[in-house]
Amino acid sequence: MNRLRHPALGLLAAALFAAGVPAAATAASPGNDPAALAKIRDTALKSDYAWERMADMTDLIGPRLSGSPGAAAAVNQVAEAMRKLGAKVTLQPVKVPHWVRGQETGELVEYRGRPAGISQRVVLTALGGSGATPAAGLTAQVVIVSSFDELKARAAEVKGRIVLFDVPFDQGMADRGLAGQAYGQGSNYRSNGPRMAAELGAAAALVRSVGGATYRLPHTGNTGLQDGARIPAAAVTSEDAMLMGRLAKRGPLSMRLVLTPQILPDADSFNVIADLPGTDKPDEIVIVSGHLDSWDLATGAHDDASGVASAMAVFDTLKKLDYRPRRTIRMIAWMNEENGTRGARTYLEANTANAASHIGAIESDNGAGRPFGLRASVPANASRLFAPLQAALQPIGAGVFQRQDALSTGDLSGLERAGVPSFAPLLDTSSYFDYHHTAADTLDKVDPENLRRHVALMSATAWFLANVEEPIGRAVVPAR
Repeated sequence: MNRLRHPALGLLAAALFAAGVPAAATAASPGNDPAALAKIRDTALKSDYAWERMADMTDLIGPRLSGSPGAAAAVNQVAEAMRKLGAKVTLQPVKVPHWVRGQETGELVEYRGRPAGISQRVVLTALGGSGATPAAGLTAQVVIVSSFDELKARAAEVKGRIVLFDVPFDQGMADRGLAGQAYGQGSNYRSNGPRMAAELGAAAALVRSVGGATYRLPHTGNTGLQDGARIPAAAVTSEDAMLMGRLAKRGPLSMRLVLTPQILPDADSFNVIADLPGTDKPDEIVIVSGHLDSWDLATGAHDDASGVASAMAVFDTLKKLDYRPRRTIRMIAWMNEENGTRGARTYLEANTANAASHIGAIESDNGAGRPFGLRASVPANASRLFAPLQAALQPIGAGVFQRQDALSTGDLSGLERAGVPSFAPLLDTSSYFDYHHTAADTLDKVDPENLRRHVALMSATAWFLANVEEPIGRAVVPAR
């Protein structure tokens, strides 16, 4: 027996289908009736299922960087949990990069006014894809720049030296609802700065951590470094970047840097895919998702155990109500979002031919702050269709509907370019980048009540898309 459907209701549905009554009229498939959406919302608000699954992932497993034992354990954990909900589970094989962190130390060893025998420790962490220094480290003068234009203007000074990109995170933007844009500005230097410094012959590259917290926490993340020009690269804390800036104003500044990461052969991993089959349109698919991997400094609670657990909780919510959608709802726990998006690319390659059967795709990957509503890449004339969903979410303060031409979220961007409308919770991210990619991204930073609201939003949205009568149209992503 499929545990997601009571047998008596299954017989009733079959009889009604034979009589030509639409699935939305059955008790098990109430469609987008306002009362059904309200029941989904309220059921999610009463449940701690997502919190329990997030605690399992963060407390029992911990960090889950692609290729690690933690990532492998998370695949098994999520797959088993979805099987317990009665979902049809598929493990989609994915080859993932396997980068491992080694020793990482920084020390300021020469600067004007330095007392004899004194050096200054720098708090830093290697960036994903970083190359390694010699085992004993390297010592070089530091060149500090505040923009790519300044790097180009001072190109003659770079060869053989350590370049520090000292670009502060704009917390003022984050406080005013523009955290994503602030992060994009800062992470551009983390992604592209080391590569550009390598092209100019730098011995190593440092970036000021991309985040708002000033608690001497380094923020890791991926780089665009490639074999053949893979120099050592690390993020330094905001406090240490400012210290280095002050010392450099006094005169020449030198650092001894030790980074010993390794790039191992690609590892075998999986996307976890779980299906709740649709009743009368099972070949049409609505994705609800988060990414399974995390960086290795902490347990990845906000990024992105909260997103995976919320997506899993959609199935739990519908099971509690014995609701069966008209279209198939597909939960995906993506592998390798953080340093390669191999999971998303593998899924897209396997589903390019049937992209049109994907009605919509939801991903949560901006932490677990308070939800205010939805962001969506739907055609402009489709916004009106979401009024019933907005009305259902308004009582929890999540009724905003923000249409964009493209969301360009990490794992859904390829599907979006193929025409699949993308959806993401519109969240309070003002403090998200205090924890993001740091050692502080742990379970205690997540508010359980906000997580319940998150599940209510995800569940109601997935159900709405799976039962909407009028086509919402295809995403039309502007040409790059």
